[in-house]
Amino acid sequence: MNETDIRKYAGLMQELGLTGLEITEDNKVVRLERAAGTVVKETVAVDTVLTPPPQAAEVSTNLDSVKSPVVGVFYAAPAENADPYVAIGDRVKKGQILCIIEAMKLMNEITAEDDGVIAEICVTNGQVVEFGTELFRIKR
Repeated sequence: MNETDIRKYAGLMQELGLTGLEITEDNKVVRLERAAGTVVKETVAVDTVLTPPPQAAEVSTNLDSVKSPVVGVFYAAPAENADPYVAIGDRVKKGQILCIIEAMKLMNEITAEDDGVIAEICVTNGQVVEFGTELFRIKR
């Protein structure tokens, strides 16, 4: 697939308001994704390995970073009008649910790996996150 074809599909996505499109051609797969209000980008081909985006260095060594294990939509609460699972300053226990990431219509619960206190929530409710996106910083 050439650049002209990709641009044509990107224009079609924008025209139709699509956030994702996958094209299979000659045993190769091209997936185009965009978040609302962002530009379209080519994200993966069949024989390409994705690497997580570089993250900023942690400010302190006593902060644990909770990162997204999947690409999806971050939800801070179990339902639209419900209270969030956690807030800054909350004490969390190992195994406690911190958020949900919806990926391909599946709700993935993200849990705390250790006890600690929520020091920072790095994403907003409804935000599309990539693999490796930092979601929380937890102070040990």
